[in-house]
Amino acid sequence: MKELSTTVFAEDFVFLEGPRWRGDKLWLSDMHGHVVYTLGMDGKREKVVAVPGQPSGLGFLPDGTLLIVSMQDRKLMKLVNGKLELHADISELCPYEINDMVVDRRGNAYIGNIGFDLFKKEKFKPTNFVLVTPDGTAREVATGLGVPNGPVITPDGKTLIVAESWAKKLTAFDIEADGSLSNRRVWANLGDAAPDGICLDAEGAVWLAAFNQDHFLRVLEGGEVTHKVKVVDRFPVACTLGGPDGRTLFGLTYQGSIRDVGEGKAASRIETVYVDVPGSGSP
Repeated sequence: MKELSTTVFAEDFVFLEGPRWRGDKLWLSDMHGHVVYTLGMDGKREKVVAVPGQPSGLGFLPDGTLLIVSMQDRKLMKLVNGKLELHADISELCPYEINDMVVDRRGNAYIGNIGFDLFKKEKFKPTNFVLVTPDGTAREVATGLGVPNGPVITPDGKTLIVAESWAKKLTAFDIEADGSLSNRRVWANLGDAAPDGICLDAEGAVWLAAFNQDHFLRVLEGGEVTHKVKVVDRFPVACTLGGPDGRTLFGLTYQGSIRDVGEGKAASRIETVYVDVPGSGSP
């Protein structure tokens, strides 16, 4: 196993989530700062849009329209001419805050939710996974998931892999022609590591943020860990591969405990490390 370390790329964010690389820019959500940003490779940030309901997962329709998860009101928004418009209201399907998302090349958006009120110290409850089709129609496509996070889709569009944060594993599904999910299976058991955001590289390995530990991991199907990226005095939250050649791993990190999230402190930053294998394009 190779061990790597990071350098600081940009800091002074509140709580970052949903990193995506597109159009020579890093796109991400400052969830508790209520803003979606882009950053170039020079680290300069630009505000894309404010999202009062807390932005999380990001994705793009085939025509390039930005989709944004609005956590608190459980809506999927789209950015049209610089303004937010409703793409789908999934509040009836998701009783608790929605979070991460992946959008496939057809424009199908797969969205997870937390499933219980973590900050009110409710007991864990398994939850569902929701599909929103390009026309804004929503339906449930999986149940019984342990806080589904950071979904990715393989380049052939046939497999979805999702992190089950509370179950400490990666789970895979086949994607049917109508977007439904089938053939649920364990892609990798992760031992004590609780995965948050993930991304997929060109060799089919998953990079994941082990939120309850102090590192990002590169994992092969079956669970073998090939690389570990140490994070000093912080917690990993999410990651994506990008940069000019796709080999820069952008890792979002947070200083504090999960109970501190939402207090408004600028405790989140972006760290980077150069890796051997480029990204696959998802997320």
